[in-house]
Amino acid sequence: MPPLAIRAYSATTALGAGRAAQLLALRERRSGLRRNDFDAAAPLETWIGRVEGVEDVRLPPQWAQWDCRNNRLAWLALQQDGLPDAVVAARERYRPQRVAIVLGTSTASIGATEEAYARLDADGAFPPDMRRACLHTPHSLGGFVQAATGLRGPCVTVATACSSSAKVFAQAARLIHAGVVDAALVGGVDTLCGSVLFGFNALGLVSSQPCRPFDAARDGLSLGEAGGFALLERADAGDPAPGLLGYGESSDAYHMSTPHPEGLGARLAMEGALRMAGVAPGEVGYLNLHGTATPANDAVEAAAVAALFPPTLHASSTKGWTGHALGAAGIVESVFALLALEHGLLPGTLGATTPDPACGPQVRFDNAQARTRVAMNNSFGFGGNNCALLFGAAA
Repeated sequence: MPPLAIRAYSATTALGAGRAAQLLALRERRSGLRRNDFDAAAPLETWIGRVEGVEDVRLPPQWAQWDCRNNRLAWLALQQDGLPDAVVAARERYRPQRVAIVLGTSTASIGATEEAYARLDADGAFPPDMRRACLHTPHSLGGFVQAATGLRGPCVTVATACSSSAKVFAQAARLIHAGVVDAALVGGVDTLCGSVLFGFNALGLVSSQPCRPFDAARDGLSLGEAGGFALLERADAGDPAPGLLGYGESSDAYHMSTPHPEGLGARLAMEGALRMAGVAPGEVGYLNLHGTATPANDAVEAAAVAALFPPTLHASSTKGWTGHALGAAGIVESVFALLALEHGLLPGTLGATTPDPACGPQVRFDNAQARTRVAMNNSFGFGGNNCALLFGAAA
């Protein structure tokens, strides 16, 4: 695949808004997790990665119909790291109809729908302020970003659970290489809500402690929220921008919420990304693992990585910093992989102290500093929906 240049990229998480906040917290090994304070009326005993200041965000009046917590986080994330200028430049260079929007989310603005149902009037109808049909759909995020950016190309919502905002890169690459568009704004946003917190808890996947990916005593995940975006376009000769080199996708369909026991889908996705980019496993310097801290996920992913990569690989999970941001995990952890390329900071695995003997030497707990040419990000979703992304120099 011809590489695609990444003109701008950013993430907003529990660590703060923008790339600088992410990089500083990674360097300082400072977690953004805190005790759950999301729903004081019925708190779940767990730790969360909550983004500060979302409640204080005010959307411009012309977009009031889109107002909800998820779209407020999207607006906050869109303002970071030169993204507004990059979007304007792409819109002017290619025309609005030639720039796509491809966004991933697992719950969209369902938190607003939960609120509407909690406030039904005497006739069982939504309260007047919540009667906004555009809000109560899986495409709420995409519709808002389209309105806020003025982009008029294809507007696609990818909802494949925790792989959603990794698969947006693959979808955008296909649109660009097919000539449908010349550029694409990709990303993802997911915010905490009751459906997320209590839904995952009902599956027995939520820990009462801060998550410990790949630790021998890990017992579940910490949920988080986040938003992030990247602008992709064709690379020019000698392009200094970082780039998307390849992607791999698979769907092993082994079980609704449990990964294939031999990591078949995970390995197929990683192999696909390497093959598309023409990169050997030994050339990958950093791998951001899906690493949710559930017993099954981490063991299976570690086995797949050990079967494919040499022991010299530095691989880690960063969910101990941010929590599992679900549909936004792919974009956030892609940003972390891009930061590794730009700054040479290879994050470790925060919160883990006792290595699981079943995991290979690739899984690292400590940070390292090393220049790397190629970085990978893994994102795996329910139903065995897997995506691996490979990043490096665009040209």
